[in-house]
Amino acid sequence: MNFLLLPFFSFLVGILVGLTGIGGASLITPMLIFIFQVPPAVAVSSDVVAATLMKVVGSIKHWQQETLDVEVVKWLASGSVPGSLLGVGILHLIKQQGEHNLNNITLHLLGITIFIVTVLALLQMLLLTFFPHLQLPELPKFDLTTPLGRLQTVSVGAILGCVVGLTSIASGSMFALVLIGFFRLDARRLVGTDISQAAILLLFTAVGHLTLGTVDWSLVLPIWLGSVPGVLLGAKICQFVPQKPLRFMIYFILMMVSTKFVY
Repeated sequence: MNFLLLPFFSFLVGILVGLTGIGGASLITPMLIFIFQVPPAVAVSSDVVAATLMKVVGSIKHWQQETLDVEVVKWLASGSVPGSLLGVGILHLIKQQGEHNLNNITLHLLGITIFIVTVLALLQMLLLTFFPHLQLPELPKFDLTTPLGRLQTVSVGAILGCVVGLTSIASGSMFALVLIGFFRLDARRLVGTDISQAAILLLFTAVGHLTLGTVDWSLVLPIWLGSVPGVLLGAKICQFVPQKPLRFMIYFILMMVSTKFVY
C-alpha cells in the first residue's frame, strides 16, 4: 500500500464530508477496502478510531457554544454505548471462528448498512426536492420527562449503537434522522446533539475495537492528517457549491459500493 496517497484521499473525503454532511465512515471505509485493499475488519476498526477524534473535537466546540440538547445526548448514549459494545462483542465471537469469517461477515454488514442509510437519505432528499409541500404522517415524539419516552430513546439508541459497533457506519446519519423524527430538534441544536452523542458512542466503540486487535495505526494517523483539514475546507466552501447534484452523485456511488459489498 502507498501510504502517501492515504492522506490525500482522506483529504478529498474530508472535503466531501464538509461540503455535504454525508458521514465520513460511509466514504472512508469503502475507500480503505477498495482502493487500499485493507481487510474489512481492519478498515472498520481503524475508521472507528479515526472518526472518534473528529467527533470529540466537534462536540467540545458545540458544548462551549451550548448548541446541543444535553438530555437527548444523555439518554441516547445510555442506549447506544451498551449497544455498540454488544456489536463489538458479536465481532469477538465471529473472530473466534476465524479471521476469514470476520472479514466476510463484516463486508456483507457494511454493504447492507450503507445501502439502507443511503436509500433513506436519498428518499428524504427526493421528497424534499420534488414534493416540498407533501404532508407525511409525523412520527411520535419521544418525551424524555416520562419513563416511556426514556425507554423509547434508550431502545432506539441501543439498536443503532449495535449497528455502529458492527460496521462503524451510521454514528451520525441514522442518529440525525432519529433526532429529526422523534425529537423535532431545530437546526441550531441538531448538528451539535448529533456530533456529541456520536462522540460518546465512538469513544466507547473505539475502545472495544482496540480490544479486537484490528486497529491499524498506520491507517489512523494518515486519515487524521488528511480528513481534518479537508472537513474544515469543505465546510468553508460549501456555501458556493450546489448541494443537491453533489449529494445525488455521492448517493449513487454509495449505492453501487454497497451492492458490490453484498455480492
